[in-house]
Parts: sequence; structure tokens; C-alpha cells
Amino acid sequence: MSEEYSNKDETYKIIGILFEVHNNLGKGFSEIVYKDALEYEFNANKIKFEREKEFQVQYKNTTLQHKFYADFIVFDSIILEVKTVDCFNNSHYNQCLNYLKISDNELALLVNFNATSLEYKRIINTKKLK
Repeated sequence: MSEEYSNKDETYKIIGILFEVHNNLGKGFSEIVYKDALEYEFNANKIKFEREKEFQVQYKNTTLQHKFYADFIVFDSIILEVKTVDCFNNSHYNQCLNYLKISDNELALLVNFNATSLEYKRIINTKKLK
């Protein structure tokens, strides 16, 4: 699959901040600590973001009651989902894919701070690319 997607520059800025937070805090904290540190860095770097962005699910002609909350929307277009897990699993990927579907965004970054080295995955909404 091609690495062509929009928001490449923005993605690299976010990844730089993810490494900054991980380099300073290391592993072992709860998700909320990393989210607070990310919020600090986004503000310090004057990067537009929204924390705990609420999304509703449309089904046929109605809005379903259950809502989803993405950890961050950065630059109005990139979903950032923060984890502190031993390893990513299918539910983490599916969560990001669902956020992409309901947000109509193209890109999600799934990040795990609970590793010796920062782990992250780019998840691209291929339906959005067409």
C-alpha cells in the first residue's frame, strides 16, 4: 500500500510530540497522564486540537444513543487514540476504524506509551481516499 495520504507534515509534528512526551515520562503512567502531557505539548507548540471529541453514530434516519469519544482530534483532521497496553490488539484497531467512519476523517494515529520504545500505528481510512 502506498504511503500517500494528506496531512503528512502534521502527522510528523504529532509523532515528534509523542516521542517528546514518551522520552520525558517513559512508560508506566496511566493514560490520563500522557493525555495531560500531550495537551501541554499541543498548547506549547500552538497546535490546534480538541480533547475527548464526541461523535454520534448515524443509523439510517436516526442518531443512535451511544456516543464515541476520540482522545484527540489534532489539526481538525487527525484522530489520536492513546493507549497504555502491553500490545495493540484488534479492538484497538477497530476502535480507530470506527472513529474514522463516523468522523469522516482520513487518518488516525494509535499510540501506545506502555512500551520501552514508543509504539504507534497510522490507520488510514481507505474509503476516504477514493
